Amino acid sequence: MNLIRILIVDDSELVRRGIKTVLTANKLSPLRVVGEAGTAAAAVTEAARLKPDIVLLDIRLPDGSGFDACREILRSQPDTRVVVLTSVSTDNFIYEAITSGAQGYLLKEIDPAGLVQALIDVADGKSILDPDTTARVMRLVREQSSGATSEDLASLSPQEHRVLALVAEGKTNKEVGELLGLSDNTVKNYLGSVFEKLHLKRRSQAAAFYVQNTPAKQ
Repeated sequence: MNLIRILIVDDSELVRRGIKTVLTANKLSPLRVVGEAGTAAAAVTEAARLKPDIVLLDIRLPDGSGFDACREILRSQPDTRVVVLTSVSTDNFIYEAITSGAQGYLLKEIDPAGLVQALIDVADGKSILDPDTTARVMRLVREQSSGATSEDLASLSPQEHRVLALVAEGKTNKEVGELLGLSDNTVKNYLGSVFEKLHLKRRSQAAAFYVQNTPAKQ
């Protein structure tokens, strides 16, 4: 497995050291901590300098919101993945994390092995949510999305439906392509069309919307 380069962002040096210890405890782990930051401004600067695979980001920072830092990082480095790691779990924070582009929302109560596996999964293209937040996120995406309706879902082509259904199962673009016999670029094009038709911007939003508006299989 390729190395996964991590930038840790938290205003507490003690917390940063603790996370680094957890992530580097297993010498066989693919995770490597390449940098740290204690402010939103430093997070943006260090992300641009280090170009990490994942930014592990707290949302309460002394000079601003981690959500703003997330948006700024992804604006200039769209291939970087951001995972929120925080002690706060509110409906609005969860929703804002997803709409800011974060690929995961984890609570600091997560066990060390769970954190390591979550970061590996995110690096593999999956979106990660703390189990306690999943249902709330789906409801919020449905209620606060930019007007997507079940009629919009019906407007998708059969192939767009198949792509979206696999994304909703947590499949990466590569996995979707392998299952449907499509190239990565073709999958991306289908997803772009899906986002446009559903008036959404992120795969996590589209996946949650699909689950909410598709009858469960018996």
